[in-house]
Amino acid sequence: MKSIKAICVVAVALTLSACAGTEQVSRGTTPAFPVVMAPAVFSVDAVNVIVPESLKVSEAHLFYPFADIVWRGDVLGDRHDQVASIFTTGMGRGAKAFSGKRHVVVDIQVLRFHSLTERARYSVGGVHSIKFVMNVRDSQTGALLMDSKVIKADLNGYGGARAVAAEQRGLTQKVRITSHIAGVLQRELTQLSTRLEGNPGQMFTVSPSTNVLDDAA
Repeated sequence: MKSIKAICVVAVALTLSACAGTEQVSRGTTPAFPVVMAPAVFSVDAVNVIVPESLKVSEAHLFYPFADIVWRGDVLGDRHDQVASIFTTGMGRGAKAFSGKRHVVVDIQVLRFHSLTERARYSVGGVHSIKFVMNVRDSQTGALLMDSKVIKADLNGYGGARAVAAEQRGLTQKVRITSHIAGVLQRELTQLSTRLEGNPGQMFTVSPSTNVLDDAA
């Protein structure tokens, strides 16, 4: 049995890999985001996403199933592949914000992706519990630019009428989480760049379409 269920790789300089799912929202439904600043130090050549087969999946119709992966934002299918697709799309979107001279590769291993079940989503809501390990490597030398970092990237999950209203605006769970993951990558690379360089250097404005969605409760 393979130890890795889903592996996706995205070359950021090109269109997102075919293993990444796509979900489009019309411009009319895209809310205004706070604009973030990122240092133009890195360029991300690739993002590698691994979702281990050992992560337990639950399809139980409960408020809070005990499992590593709980995902109901796609049709019933291979949840490992679906989670890998969300990460690949989100990370690739976030990486496009960087166009610096230092070329890097980002490695991601998902530890937990516990979203809301139908019972939670259409009643009280909850938290999309997301955790992963991140490494950043120099593209040319392969040298690690940071110690492996466990990142907790939870996102408030809408419930009840708010969830229904969000979906009517095109803000599905998948759209919100994908945008959130893009924002998390931008934050982590910005912090790493600042630590490595001491001075952030040239700054530029990241397109609002790549920022994290409003996750206020």
